Amino acid sequence: MIGSLRGVVESTHENGCVLDVNGVGYLLSCSRKTLDRLTAQDGVQKLLVETRVSQDAITLYGFADATEREAFRALIEVKTVGPQKALLVLSGLTPGELAQAIATKERKRLGAVKGVGAATATRIVDEPAMQKWAVGRATPDPDGFGAGEDAAIPASRGAAADAASALVNLGIKRPDAERAVARAAKALGEEAGLDDLIRGALREVSGR
Repeated sequence: MIGSLRGVVESTHENGCVLDVNGVGYLLSCSRKTLDRLTAQDGVQKLLVETRVSQDAITLYGFADATEREAFRALIEVKTVGPQKALLVLSGLTPGELAQAIATKERKRLGAVKGVGAATATRIVDEPAMQKWAVGRATPDPDGFGAGEDAAIPASRGAAADAASALVNLGIKRPDAERAVARAAKALGEEAGLDDLIRGALREVSGR
């Protein structure tokens, strides 16, 4: 199975892109947010990949970061929410915004996403597995939801999300990783790079 691809975006279309990897064009289905990130940059880019096999097709789904792929994997486990509808959800909301909508049971906010609808929004919000997934992933809002020094980081911040994923890969629980990265980001400033965030977060975890 393909876990990731690194190449140059050859073309984009409404539901994805073609990624040229050493002369081979891979057709990937992507969210609008991932496509926006791809088109905002030039040169070689990396996409994480989820491979889904059905009776009549093998489909590759591309993601800008691990946070979005995790949200996709969680969404497709909800009854009647298939891969394409999951991409619609992630085109309208970042993973952090989705987690916030689920945690606060904002069915209208989720249902307002183009192509989702009220019935699907209710299924997603009421799904126990999605409620569990949302814990520690919600993006703080201006009214103070999740605010504070130990708040979870906004998943839309690429470097912070990647740093949190790196800590998770080291065996640290995601809520603890996100809190550590949030504290490191606060100490280092918004312009801190990925390596600095990882080192700072590891110091936070170790208490040094």
